[in-house]
Amino acid sequence: MAQLNQKQPQAGKKKIRSKKLAPKVDLTAMVDLAFLLITFFMLTTTLSKPYRLDVAMPDNHGENPLLLDERRVVSLLLTDKGLMWYHGDFNHPISKPEFTDLSKTGIRKVLDRLKAEIPPKADGKDMIVLIKPSNEARAVDVIQALDEMKQVDIKRYTISKIGDDEEKMVLAML
Repeated sequence: MAQLNQKQPQAGKKKIRSKKLAPKVDLTAMVDLAFLLITFFMLTTTLSKPYRLDVAMPDNHGENPLLLDERRVVSLLLTDKGLMWYHGDFNHPISKPEFTDLSKTGIRKVLDRLKAEIPPKADGKDMIVLIKPSNEARAVDVIQALDEMKQVDIKRYTISKIGDDEEKMVLAML
């Protein structure tokens, strides 16, 4: 506790007025407390963790291409003109290619509907989404497409290159 250092008058003596000294406050305890608080907050705080997105890319070591069941595959074609999607194989699509946007009423609604139409099999195989950005696609659109995969709870998706035929199809449909 802080103490003020002042002289007490002695009993029985005549008071002699002397020059008053400025009171001194001992700040040692306050400095100790400040250092304790600084140390406490430095040791208990957590630094911001970097945000990262885990994407498992297919293994490229095999010479044989990976064969997928076309009934389970949905392709998202991202270009600078927008987003086009189709269900199935490119040459024989189950549903014809359509344009949509990256919103709740756009691609999320489509993915929810397709997820309900493509129920998971007993062996754990469910819907696969191929995200195919073109060279002109914006990075923010790819990130937003990946966010939609998390929102719809799609476990299997990958990012791959858009084919020349697919890019021509997008340009032809504009």
